[in-house]
Amino acid sequence: MAVSEALGAERVVVLPQGPIAYRERGEGTPVLFVHGGLTNADIWREVVPALAQRGGYRLISPDWPMGSHRRPMGSRADVTPPGIVRTIVDFLDELGLDRVVVVANDAGGAISQMLAAAYPDRIDRLVLTSCDQYLQFPPRLLKPLRWAAALPGAGDRIARAFRFAAVHRPFFWSVARTSLPAEILDSYLRPMLDDHEVRSELVRFFRGTRPRHTLRAARALRGFTRPTLVLWGGADLWFSRRGGRRLAASMPDAKFGVIARARTFVPEDAPVELADRVAAFLDAERAAVR
Repeated sequence: MAVSEALGAERVVVLPQGPIAYRERGEGTPVLFVHGGLTNADIWREVVPALAQRGGYRLISPDWPMGSHRRPMGSRADVTPPGIVRTIVDFLDELGLDRVVVVANDAGGAISQMLAAAYPDRIDRLVLTSCDQYLQFPPRLLKPLRWAAALPGAGDRIARAFRFAAVHRPFFWSVARTSLPAEILDSYLRPMLDDHEVRSELVRFFRGTRPRHTLRAARALRGFTRPTLVLWGGADLWFSRRGGRRLAASMPDAKFGVIARARTFVPEDAPVELADRVAAFLDAERAAVR
């Protein structure tokens, strides 16, 4: 099945910040996916069909402006982490969605923590897979790059370096045990390599990552009472399992679990298991409500 068919037909909404492309599949409880940096909705290409088979869910997979989006937002758009939180809220408003289930990965997990902290009433249930948290925003392995990207012109040069296999292969190897298909690698890299505006937005997002955002969110999440599932890649090289456990323990109604052998990109390494764990969590909560 082609990626577009797996995720649903592409649609576009134009927000005050700029255009957001998204794909949608199924009907029922709305589930919003939030990917991380240098990926797009394609990271959910196997998770969405597995959830769609169960029925009862409206699965919404946007391309957020974190470097692999095909439609630039524009030079005035706020693509810092707080700006993306506001973009998500405006996106939900545009679709007429009051509350959604949020499923997030990597930097999208940090964004979703910030969303839950600032707009708890917009979240029905929350699923966080291996992601930035506390002092790890960006992760420690990328902190030197963020400092370098703050220099004039350096961020653009760093981003353009990803056209070389010697740069992008170690990066993607570190976050996914699974070898990415050529068309998916192209989907993640081509937008920012081909489009200066997209590349600029990636750099602006990356420069905006700061531990103060995740630390502030962590404090607020102590009062976040919505059911939450935190799933960590058992082979994650970027984020420690201890950080995931700490994150789950900080929220009143959160459970923690491990997906063995997965690295940071859990949706790439274990899409079916992730879908099964998410479905079990959502079905259990739905049964409890009934």
